[in-house]
Amino acid sequence: MKPMLPTLSARIPAGPDWVCEVKYDGFRVILYIEKGSAVLMSRNGKNMNALFPEIIEWLMQQTEDLSPYLPLILDGEAVSLANDSAADFQEIQIRGRMRSADRILQAADRKPCRLLIFDLLSENGQSLQNEPYLERKSRLAALFKNFGWPLAPSERESALIQMISFHEQAEQLWNRIELYGGEGLIAKHKKGRWEAGKRTELWKKIKNYRKAILFIISYDEKNGYFGTGLFKDGAVFSPGSFSHGLSSADRDALIKIIKEHAVAVKDQVYRIDPAICVKVTFLSYVNEMREPSFDSFQFNADPSLCTWERFQFDAAPLHRDVQITHPDKPVWNRPSVNKLQYIHFLLKISPHFLPLLKDRPLTLIRYPHGSGEERFYQKNVPDYAPSFIQSAKAEGIDYMLCSTLSDLIWLGNQLALEFHLPFQKINQDKPMEIVFDLDPPSREEFSLAIRAAREIHSVLQPFGIRTFPKLSGGKGIQIHIPLTGTSLTFDETRKFTSFIAHYLTGKFPDLFTVERFKKNRKQRLYLDYLQHGEGKTIIAPYSPRGSEGACVASPLLWDEITEELSPDQYNVNTVFSFISKRGCPFQRYFISPQDEAVSEVLQFIRNHA
Repeated sequence: MKPMLPTLSARIPAGPDWVCEVKYDGFRVILYIEKGSAVLMSRNGKNMNALFPEIIEWLMQQTEDLSPYLPLILDGEAVSLANDSAADFQEIQIRGRMRSADRILQAADRKPCRLLIFDLLSENGQSLQNEPYLERKSRLAALFKNFGWPLAPSERESALIQMISFHEQAEQLWNRIELYGGEGLIAKHKKGRWEAGKRTELWKKIKNYRKAILFIISYDEKNGYFGTGLFKDGAVFSPGSFSHGLSSADRDALIKIIKEHAVAVKDQVYRIDPAICVKVTFLSYVNEMREPSFDSFQFNADPSLCTWERFQFDAAPLHRDVQITHPDKPVWNRPSVNKLQYIHFLLKISPHFLPLLKDRPLTLIRYPHGSGEERFYQKNVPDYAPSFIQSAKAEGIDYMLCSTLSDLIWLGNQLALEFHLPFQKINQDKPMEIVFDLDPPSREEFSLAIRAAREIHSVLQPFGIRTFPKLSGGKGIQIHIPLTGTSLTFDETRKFTSFIAHYLTGKFPDLFTVERFKKNRKQRLYLDYLQHGEGKTIIAPYSPRGSEGACVASPLLWDEITEELSPDQYNVNTVFSFISKRGCPFQRYFISPQDEAVSEVLQFIRNHA
């Protein structure tokens, strides 16, 4: 069965007959489920089971719930979720090119893909294709409720099959898509039937295009494409070429100018020096622009301002109110990092950083004049914050939240260098994590933090507790244990941290201590179990530190905690080399709650009290 396809539209259709869904950037698939088997079929009729083994395995675990409704046919999109409103096109493309079963399994374990379902085509073998859209959607929602599957996409949900819901308010949905960097939306007619293989006017796709000003560098007469360019590290670099969008008259005029001013011609490719600037729309940028198209000539633009730095911001899903001021302002002297470079760090780290900040009230440390200068704490939303900055009230404070890239870049422009988080989410009174803070006397005794981390790991591992270590960004190490945030109380988790801390200090009294006063610690490492508590905060994973060195509170793998480990190895310039080699160690953090295992330890403590 070939899928029904939407028609591209420049605008969202108006009127009460239309509803909208988020369009996710992935692989379109139709899922066929029968008793004992399931098949993911691509739009070209290719079996995709081997490419997404985690989805099939998860589905097969649900067979008992599914059996009364089989056979089923579902329409959806296989994606690598970046957030609730956007998918990571680069990740799904990488998966799509994999051929080795071992590599696919490794990728599935590191970052599971999800199947987002938006239509129900058949239930109990009965075709629903002639039923109106709203009827199919209603039955799909009922099905998901019966199964206990998520009714909306979420990267924090462990369920690998999730539903795409619809929205009546198109403008609100579009604002969310823009803010979270989504691909676009699909408008669907409420009474529309599902017609296999048809590109229909009853489904309209509206894409969230980016715009950038670039200069023309070439014209290829063989294929009719115009090459674009920008300056990167002092040389001309091309982010891609376009052909569409020009009127016949504009195309002819542009070709004529390029040929008249060509500085080189080879194999019917005419090259010119940077002079003609154009605005280009494109869907996203991964190695090259996706779906680039001409928008307009920019006759007053200066080609020298078409830079790689500017293009990165143009390509990022940023709110129009986000502006970068004083880009050359020094932030750290060692290593030398200015504000623009710091903002680029935030842009690059955001896919890993933002999920860890979501729904957590922020305590920021701002350095308005850079590292080593005056600093101050900020919790309340300032009066001058743009309207898109969200907040949450707690304890009389209107805390800022950081959910989107626009939030993060705006805060970065304010030179918020340190991001500190409480142990619970907004509107929750129970912790969503436990953190042990391992604080050696100084950075020279960092080896004590390594020893303490290993000892905690060896104590908790027999209980089956999965732990996530990270550098503090200062002189210590912190051990995170994720929780659901719904079962264990702060009092219970405090008993847990106290028990582990006192056990280790009793076993190694010359190395570790729980003594709060520094003068009484005698060069021993402080096991700060009291830092974990209601009203307390901890440095966020991937947050920089404001002190010289530009060190990052970087998540680690356990096998990276060796005698050679040093906090200086992970700074705003170097942390990406580690992520590119082994991924993000906190990738599965939110789908690995340890409530049950921690509860078993608490029961052990009660039994031996």
